Amino acid sequence: MTAPDTALQPTISTDIPARLDRLPWSRFHTLVVVALGVTWILDGLEVTLAGSVSGALKQSPALRFSNTEIGIAGAAYLAGAVLGALLFGWLTDRLGRKRLFTITLLVYLVATAATAFSWSFASFIIFRFFTGMGIGGEYTAINSTIQELVPARMRGWVDLVINGSFWIGAALGAIGAIILLDPAIIDPELGWRLAFFIGAALGLVILVLRQWIPESPRWLISHGRPNEAAMIVADIERRAGVSYSPDEALPKLHLRPRAATPLREVFHALFVRHRQRALVGLALMAAQAFFYNAIFFTYALVLTDFYAVPSQAVGWFILPFAAGNVLGPIILGRLFDTLGRRRMIAFTYAMSGLLLAATGYLFWRDLVSAAQLTACWSIVFFFASTAASSAYLTVSETFPVEMRALAIAAFYAVGTGIGGVAGPWLFGALIDTGSRLSVFGGYLFGATLMLTAALIAALFAVRAERRSLEDVTRPLNAVDEPTPKRL
Repeated sequence: MTAPDTALQPTISTDIPARLDRLPWSRFHTLVVVALGVTWILDGLEVTLAGSVSGALKQSPALRFSNTEIGIAGAAYLAGAVLGALLFGWLTDRLGRKRLFTITLLVYLVATAATAFSWSFASFIIFRFFTGMGIGGEYTAINSTIQELVPARMRGWVDLVINGSFWIGAALGAIGAIILLDPAIIDPELGWRLAFFIGAALGLVILVLRQWIPESPRWLISHGRPNEAAMIVADIERRAGVSYSPDEALPKLHLRPRAATPLREVFHALFVRHRQRALVGLALMAAQAFFYNAIFFTYALVLTDFYAVPSQAVGWFILPFAAGNVLGPIILGRLFDTLGRRRMIAFTYAMSGLLLAATGYLFWRDLVSAAQLTACWSIVFFFASTAASSAYLTVSETFPVEMRALAIAAFYAVGTGIGGVAGPWLFGALIDTGSRLSVFGGYLFGATLMLTAALIAALFAVRAERRSLEDVTRPLNAVDEPTPKRL
């Protein structure tokens, strides 16, 4: 079925976006954060498990992976995330947020459970690819929903904290790896397989919680379903103890709804109308993807190959690493809503790049122990976690509602393709050389990317703090306020 011509559709005048933005924080918003924010917990769990069990995979009688194959496995996960983001992002804008964040979670559940039954390098790669697809699709559906349900005045902090919850999953994965990879407790060959069931178990619980999350009212009005949107907003207001009268002088949005936005219009918005925003989004996403994935996917290899840390003990080094990542968005996040997006994005990216270069130098000169290196990483990622989270915040709030999920998918896909897929493979190869200088060179490259992104953000990032999404970016199907006819 083709999308109807917007010129033939009746104009809708609605104050639903303004009603959502004026709401106080309530139990409903807490449920949204818990049920949807778990996406990043699941991703952190998956990434940590992949890194923590790398030693066990190398020693597995069935698999016997090399360092390069470990890097390829990480790249396969990210490649799946890229494809999943694009496919499910497109579907999220067409079919709705709620439907897709259920489908993508199911894809993740099945694939991560199947990983536990891997019998060869090929099977492991395939299952990790589909696990990545589920997580990539989650990013687009969840980021869209969160942006469209959270009040404007606290949107920055909430989004950063939710993205930072990746490291709660990382901590869970580290603890699970400590227990399941301890040969005194369980056979490591069985332990690494059981580790992948942790995510599946957590996902089943979240699948139930998500049934209580409604469709995005903003998506509904853009698709010509204002009555459904009004019922959802009225229920949220009731839960928050807010009364509403149609006579209130709230800002109104005027638009002509349509079933779908043509891809040519999406590309025009990305590369013509908002090309400066596209440059900012691409720079932020690519830099943080390389920075994070190159370092974290291969961190366990650095510990085992250069510091002789037993694979079953890697989890202990992940915990302080994760703590710095969780605290960064919590402590710095509010400044994105007060001092502003542009200033804070540039600051956190610049600090991440400078501290990465300094830590890489200490590693190259062999001036730090494994514990000291971990402490350095905790400081680096206190800023880097906030910076990476701000990349997702930027691309999800600076493009129109009709293409928000696909825009998130496009920048995530390109950024991850450039920085994420290549990063683990490159660092796996650098570690295989056994040369600290080679690894340091990789760190310097990552630092350069972060500093370049900081400069671009300082010059061009959108000042979106405390502004409604419709004020930050006019919807594609918005029209000017109808002029009353003179009698």
